[in-house]
Amino acid sequence: MPPLTNRIALVTGASRGIGRHTALALAEQGAHVIAVARTVGGLEELDDEIKNRGGSATLVPMDLTDYAAIDRLGAEIDKRFGRLDTLVANAGMLGGLSPLGHYDPKTFERVMAVNVTANWRLIRSLDPLLRASESARAIFLSSGAAHSCKPYWGAYAMSKAALEALAGTYAAECANTKIGVVIVNPGVARTAMRAQAMPGEDPATIADPSVPAAAIARLADPATTLGGMIYDVATGKFLNPRKPA
Repeated sequence: MPPLTNRIALVTGASRGIGRHTALALAEQGAHVIAVARTVGGLEELDDEIKNRGGSATLVPMDLTDYAAIDRLGAEIDKRFGRLDTLVANAGMLGGLSPLGHYDPKTFERVMAVNVTANWRLIRSLDPLLRASESARAIFLSSGAAHSCKPYWGAYAMSKAALEALAGTYAAECANTKIGVVIVNPGVARTAMRAQAMPGEDPATIADPSVPAAAIARLADPATTLGGMIYDVATGKFLNPRKPA
């Protein structure tokens, strides 16, 4: 049987890019995918492809800054499934590249809302469901930008650094539970966000989003040992190996 058979997996930003390929990979491995995204058409296309591959999905068209909707989502998952086995917090927003003093306040605030606050709201809503699983995984997608502090990437870099602090705190709080928490640095992948950040880049030289998606699907398997908090897709290694207890 596929390794994720009968597991329930939620993926945010599932209508395109890494999120879409992750949803497909999880479904191919047997998981029932709860696909969350704003774009209805993209979700419907994803659903068709999952069904064509013999998988199953529940579509949730939703803006992650609608925090009340995140609360309702947790309640509906509880009602229907009674648990959540995998959370893949993939959705993110670049917010453009700009000197710090030139960001439009609304853009800056939305970057923080999507990349940080929405993920805290997901934890707040879904933590009881993850704790109800026999072996859960909470996977948060970050970026090398969280550590490089390059000029003009301020909003995105700050949001990803905050996300890593959020995920790290959640991991510490889950240390004695059946929830494994991991931060994934997907590296360079051919996505719309990458094209927005690097418009002059040749897409043919960039890895397909299916590459990080396959790594995320492996990490979602409870049989995979988590060797640290941050997993780097480019090297295939944990950057901060866990020390023996």
